[in-house]
Amino acid sequence: MSSKPLQFMEQRLGMLRDQHLYRRLRTISAGSEAWIQIEGRRILNLSSNNYLGLASRPELRAAAACAAEDDGCGMGSSRLIAGSSARHNALEARFAHFKHAESALLFNSGYTANVGVLTSLADTDDLILSDELNHASIIDGCRLSRARCKVYPHGNARALKNLIASSVQNGHKGKLIIVTDTIFSMDGDLAPLQEIADLCRRYDAILVVDEAHATGCIGPAGRGLIAELDINYEATISINTLSKALGSFGAIITGSAIVREYLINVARNFIFTTALPPATIAASQAAVDVLEQHPSLVERLQENAAFFRAGLRDAGFNILASSTHIIPIQVGDAGVAVEMAEELLQSGILAVAIRPPTVPANTSRIRTSVMATHSQADLVHALAVFERIGKKMHVI
Repeated sequence: MSSKPLQFMEQRLGMLRDQHLYRRLRTISAGSEAWIQIEGRRILNLSSNNYLGLASRPELRAAAACAAEDDGCGMGSSRLIAGSSARHNALEARFAHFKHAESALLFNSGYTANVGVLTSLADTDDLILSDELNHASIIDGCRLSRARCKVYPHGNARALKNLIASSVQNGHKGKLIIVTDTIFSMDGDLAPLQEIADLCRRYDAILVVDEAHATGCIGPAGRGLIAELDINYEATISINTLSKALGSFGAIITGSAIVREYLINVARNFIFTTALPPATIAASQAAVDVLEQHPSLVERLQENAAFFRAGLRDAGFNILASSTHIIPIQVGDAGVAVEMAEELLQSGILAVAIRPPTVPANTSRIRTSVMATHSQADLVHALAVFERIGKKMHVI
């Protein structure tokens, strides 16, 4: 029994258990590989964001090891004090070149990047318009910004236009900021980015785009949805994580030179954070090199994704509007999702149950994500297991 001041914790945890929303950590060996070990068992991994398999590539391992040997394990300071090295500068320049952007700035994670950008851009007189299915880091950034925030229906450019027009008609005078994911992490669908960019141009809005699940996965050479649509709107700020398809850690903001200068001077998440260590920086730069040298990895990922989506649809699963390598299987009830995930694990497949508050109530699902390093035999095997368990549980 906890002490009296902590009894609320037991009550909250009990409520989460009753609602099938309790979570626990699971120890995984080689957690980013296509096949992993869980409690001594070999499991097919359909839950990793290591979409291109770069996290275990020898090029990244060697780069990280050499950097740690040469420059140590930590920077010991924020970048504005004594922690900004030539490695940091080189990675930013390299990534800006990769994304065809004027400048880039490194943050310590995608979460801190989203919060840092939104809280730096917006103030009490400003208005942020955010897609209802944006990532939690965007939602938190909106809340912490102190700006007025309005949420528009998922992927609905017409509703967004109406919100903007209404705000203008009602005399809004502050900055207008529109923020969206490009690939939505729980649904696997794409934002109507061209229409959103057109609205930004029309109304002089700042466009903030989170390419976390797009960078390295879609677009020419894996440069994301902005590149695929050839959007060149000058007031675009892009957030790109290094921890997913690029197999390392951190995030990089890309945009105009003044955006970099502004964030260096204003973003608290940048100013008051110790710089990322040399090994991480070196691994990230090696990842960009590998991606540019092996663009077929992007093609392989999308081929695997198309194959797996088609197989799940043919079996009768509801995969929502997924058109990418993130493929949800909606089951609705949180308890059913937990049970199905456990059945899959017992059958040798890791595909986790996603429940509220990550997704809206009654939309619990099994979230799958394929990798370029999955073989077709892996995916054929997975489809057979999913179909068997789906029928057993009356999901299909």
